[in-house]
Amino acid sequence: MSDVPRTDDPPRTLVGGVEVDVPNSIPAIRAALPAKRRTEFDKAINAAGVDEIHAVMRHWMLESVPDPEADAILARLARDEAERRGPA
Repeated sequence: MSDVPRTDDPPRTLVGGVEVDVPNSIPAIRAALPAKRRTEFDKAINAAGVDEIHAVMRHWMLESVPDPEADAILARLARDEAERRGPA
């Protein structure tokens, strides 16, 4: 047995205390996204240059894995920021 990690295993993350696979190819990321986000994903991937493609893929990889706890925190932070700024 080798200590080298297998490259065909998908990366994993924790969501709500459960370990889940993270899609790690352009087709897998696209398939995991909600239909309404796929056009924006396609545009971002197609516009990314060689120096940007990894960052663009990482962004969308994480977005493709639903995380209700993180979504709730971001929504609360957005509300707090809106309250701090006051009426426009």
